[in-house]
Amino acid sequence: MRIVKLISETQSIISEYKANGKRVGFVPTMGALHKGHLSLVAQSKRENDITVVSIFVNPTQFNNLNDLKTYPRILDKDLDLLSEYEPDLIFIPEAEEVYPEPDTRVFNFGDIEKVMEGKNRPGHFNGVAQVVSKLFDYIRPNNAYFGQKDFQQVAVIKQMTKNLELDINIVACPIIREVDGLAMSSRNMLLSKVERKNAAKISETLFKACNLVPDFSVSQLKEWVIAEINNNAYLEVEYFEIVDDTNLKSIEKWDDSDNRIACITVQVGKVRLIDNISL
Repeated sequence: MRIVKLISETQSIISEYKANGKRVGFVPTMGALHKGHLSLVAQSKRENDITVVSIFVNPTQFNNLNDLKTYPRILDKDLDLLSEYEPDLIFIPEAEEVYPEPDTRVFNFGDIEKVMEGKNRPGHFNGVAQVVSKLFDYIRPNNAYFGQKDFQQVAVIKQMTKNLELDINIVACPIIREVDGLAMSSRNMLLSKVERKNAAKISETLFKACNLVPDFSVSQLKEWVIAEINNNAYLEVEYFEIVDDTNLKSIEKWDDSDNRIACITVQVGKVRLIDNISL
């Protein structure tokens, strides 16, 4: 398990792997690792000769500076966890290494960036595209692994890869959940004990919602989910949308799409959590 901080050294190592015909899998993270991240590492190791993990809290994707400031950073613990999975290379750059000068690139992802997270976090996906495109350039992976919890982000990265004509396979991996159903997230560690207990209501409600299709109309189900979660004093829904899982367009009737996904963002105290489920 080799730890590298410089882009030049990373590129040199990757070039050697590639010259030897090695297939490279890449797992980009912002640290504060949990079993969800580790499942991506495990899948990459199964499907590639070499696995690279990056740990970098990307400043350009935070539209809330306080969110950037409070994002958990526990590098020593992250490295301990990764040592059990033994990725071949861990890339841990400083912000000045990735952004020696401001990145002024503006990406266009069409309608998929104008809804849900894109609508509620202006500039977020542009920042994601900036850093992921840079990381792809450094690592040049054959396969890159992302968690399905960030459903819209995966859609954006797939579109970015297509727009930039990159020969990289984007692999979306299943959501990993806690025993009580809460989607694993680095932000979960910021919850108080009572907030953490009540946060399980989010996934519990989504699971129940699956059983209400098609007895409820789309609008009725959306109203029910929002009311059910907001009835908990610790939770407040920011948005809940039911969309086609390819183009992310909202559906009004169940027969508008055969591939529906329900996406939700909930404020739990000062912590913002996202989740989704197929309907």
